[in-house]
Amino acid sequence: MRQVFFYMAFFLIYLSSGAQTSPKYALVIHGGAGVMSEKSMTSEIQNEYLRVLNKALQVGDSVLLHGGTCLDAVEKTIIILEDSPLFNAGKGAVFTHEGTIELDASVMDGKTLAAGAVSGIKDIRNPISLARTVMEKSEHVFLTGIGASQFAVEQGFKTVENSYFFTEKRYKSLQELLKKEREPATGDKHGTVGCVALDTFGNIAAGTSTGGMTNKKYGRVGDSPVIGAGTYANNQTGGFSCTGHGEFYIRLGFSRDISAMMEYRKMNIRKACRAEIDKLTKMGGTGGVIGLDRKGNIAMEFNTSGMFRGYIKSNGEKEVAIFK
Repeated sequence: MRQVFFYMAFFLIYLSSGAQTSPKYALVIHGGAGVMSEKSMTSEIQNEYLRVLNKALQVGDSVLLHGGTCLDAVEKTIIILEDSPLFNAGKGAVFTHEGTIELDASVMDGKTLAAGAVSGIKDIRNPISLARTVMEKSEHVFLTGIGASQFAVEQGFKTVENSYFFTEKRYKSLQELLKKEREPATGDKHGTVGCVALDTFGNIAAGTSTGGMTNKKYGRVGDSPVIGAGTYANNQTGGFSCTGHGEFYIRLGFSRDISAMMEYRKMNIRKACRAEIDKLTKMGGTGGVIGLDRKGNIAMEFNTSGMFRGYIKSNGEKEVAIFK
């Protein structure tokens, strides 16, 4: 009888120990920050944004739940957002001054600090996948324009016509700006998408994808494909993806600066992200950032009236939101 009791006790301790050490994961996303209000956005439009954000979270959650890597989760989650015409990335990207669409994307591995980025992409459906391929299959970090497309074809990517990315809403935005010859509205600036994931192996990855600014000229490139500005990941601190007025983010070294505050000043992720947003505000810039640390703590900070955002954790905790 004592022996049976001993084995039962051992089994209960084993189960308890296993429950405490079960692998944990988390994933956070954004779909752009900008001037938005519940009054100007109908409930139907809000629900459509929330539906796609939820779908993206579900895809990422499924990858992590089944033991996939953080890089897999980031890539597959962002593909959902790139394929939606709602966001300024992939299918719904904004137009340049010349009336074409040029896409930028980047990804970073927090375990190795490896990174890949592309800009000026006109013919690859999912730039986030190309950015990852640059990281894993080339000796370089950052490829642009025709050269990036040539590399993509050599790696087996299928090209699409630039017209694939066309949406009537974005085209009308360009025509209005060309007619008024003024700065683009905030809503047109900020529709970048991004994702940060922590997998069950304890690794973090971050990725960002965008069409840039409406009416951008001269081959302008923003912060999204710039490692340390729009995207950064380090297992020792966290992963970050940004959205906003890219010129300010580049000048601040935005995402790397957050990591540095966590590393050297021992700030937690929310305080560090908030501090960087405060710097952005003082400079006159607008936008937001999502972050995720190695313990699964989430940050979603912005200085605009709203940011499309959401997160999900292995414990079932979940949130999807648009406004403050």
